[in-house]
Amino acid sequence: MERCASPLFGIVSYGIHVTCYVEDSTGLRLWVPRRSKTKQTYPGMLDNTVAGGMSTGENPFECFVREAMEEASLPEDIVRANATSVGCVSYTYVRDSRAGGETGLVQPEVEYVYDVKLAADVIPKPNDSEVEEFCLFTVDETKKALANGEFKPNCAVVLIDFFIRHGIITPENEKDFLEIITKIHRRLEFPTASHAAN
Repeated sequence: MERCASPLFGIVSYGIHVTCYVEDSTGLRLWVPRRSKTKQTYPGMLDNTVAGGMSTGENPFECFVREAMEEASLPEDIVRANATSVGCVSYTYVRDSRAGGETGLVQPEVEYVYDVKLAADVIPKPNDSEVEEFCLFTVDETKKALANGEFKPNCAVVLIDFFIRHGIITPENEKDFLEIITKIHRRLEFPTASHAAN
């Protein structure tokens, strides 16, 4: 079944989302792509460094390796040497007009999440028509773009998870910390699949 048909049947869709970042004397900065304005879904919005839907039977990490080259020109050896699997986010959202197609559909999703700390000389570059450009955002620039709703909704979820794991969002600076944790790690009321290697 096509991924875009999943919400019509209440089927959980799966994907991978990757945050590539650099950390040096100036602090932590994130590689943020802008989606092509010609994309059918969420055109012109900000995205995670690499993201993509998983095919049936596809292993999450192999999906990541494939998408990293397709979307960001990141070679397999760099991905395999620097990637860290950091868990999953799970949520349900209601599709709006930016998603393309029918609005109001309920979409349960699970995203396998990876962090990749890149050397300063490794620069993601568009390799297909899906990405317009990559920019290196500071944490403050990323927070501002999140607050302004510039990120694709599921990418915002992944970035919030990144900020929690890296101690940027904490119980001390976010009054809704526990509520956020709960909402980005939902127990889905739909059957889910295992993606463990056989």
